[in-house]
Amino acid sequence: MAYGPAPGAPPAPGRGPGGGTGPTGGHTPDESRGSLRRAFGGLTTRGRSFMAAGAAAALCAYVLGQEELLRVGVLLAILPLVCVLVLHRTRYRVAGYRKLSPSRVPARAEARVKLRIENISRLPTGLLMLQDRVPYVLGPRPRFVLDRVEPGGRREVSYRVRSDLRGRYPLGPLQLRLTDPFGMCELTRSFSTYDTLTVVPPVEPLPPARLTGETTGYGEGRQRALALAGDDDVIPRGYRHGDDLRRVHWRSTARYGELMVRREEQPQQARCTVLLDTRRAAYPGSGPDSPFEWAVAAAASVCMHLLERGYSVRLLTDTGAAAPGPESGGFLSDTSDTAGLLLDTLAVVEHSNEKGLSGAYDALRGGTGNEGLLIAFLGELDEEQALTVGRIRQRSSRAVAFLAGVGPTGPHTGGAAAAPAPGSEPAPLRALREAGWTALSGGPGTPLAALWQEADNASAKGLGR
Repeated sequence: MAYGPAPGAPPAPGRGPGGGTGPTGGHTPDESRGSLRRAFGGLTTRGRSFMAAGAAAALCAYVLGQEELLRVGVLLAILPLVCVLVLHRTRYRVAGYRKLSPSRVPARAEARVKLRIENISRLPTGLLMLQDRVPYVLGPRPRFVLDRVEPGGRREVSYRVRSDLRGRYPLGPLQLRLTDPFGMCELTRSFSTYDTLTVVPPVEPLPPARLTGETTGYGEGRQRALALAGDDDVIPRGYRHGDDLRRVHWRSTARYGELMVRREEQPQQARCTVLLDTRRAAYPGSGPDSPFEWAVAAAASVCMHLLERGYSVRLLTDTGAAAPGPESGGFLSDTSDTAGLLLDTLAVVEHSNEKGLSGAYDALRGGTGNEGLLIAFLGELDEEQALTVGRIRQRSSRAVAFLAGVGPTGPHTGGAAAAPAPGSEPAPLRALREAGWTALSGGPGTPLAALWQEADNASAKGLGR
């Protein structure tokens, strides 16, 4: 929920912008004291017509010598001027609140925005027209007409926003349009701050799989660590209350004269690198149903799936940049903020101008040890790029590639991957399989869950390795 003083009211002390309790907006000083010229610019068509009619009547009265007509003309011309001056001097004290629920939504899902206007002055307001600025992609700008608001009163309105395109979209600033009772003049006052709606890629639930080759399966539960009980350390430690007596190291106990126990190796968490190819030249077309958007949504689904099963996940792009940050080599464990960080990163990922995948190869080559599971979402590949991807495979225990828009490998029904006729499969798929990848094609209209199951079956049968 956000708060902000309305036109003519100074910002409330102790309130900062942003967050759930920051101001939705405060007008700029120029808007609060707007010049008289700006106020005259707010004359409506009715107000301008009255002034024109008054000037014409005064001119006719002067030519014809009609004093009564002159009085009518002066009245017609002065009425809009009086309305402008009165409206210009109006200082309503109005507080505006905005509540965005939720602030992070998947593409094609709706978010609800609630607006509340409170009159915090001792005088009633006139007719208020309320408008919230929203980007065109979220729909038309919402407009509301609020009748007289009594002192201390409040009015609540709401609207919905929806986007087919992922991204970060500002909502606001909130605008109030003031009018006089005769409709001669309209003035607009704006708050200064706004809220942000994050539209993330849609996440598809995936079935459990045994893609790591390290465990026999984890069913519906979370992935267990790769090593639940490691080898004993050569250096024992002192006995602590609760230690298993079967871990007592008698040789060290005799040497040190106190009870010593063998230490166990700490469990090692399973790791996965998700490689997302963002090269502009690798994906034909654009829009929410393009191959690139399918790859982004698929990467989001895999990241969320692996995090839920206890993996430490790193998101890597073709440029070699790890997102959302370089901490711990870019690997993130399942915490309350991890899923949000990854989804926020994928919400704003754009095409790169890279020509190849050497950046990702250098980033993986610079790591230490085995990278664990590697899952890549790739666009179109030429021969040289396929060779680069093949070399990337050397740093992982198991590698799975999904190529968007390359061509079908078989019916995506959740069964085993169909073996294509010799020489009939696309060259990039054949090159990756020869390099040890489990490679499948995908793209818009292909359910990721079926591809995920095919990859699991192919890995279990040794296809593509």
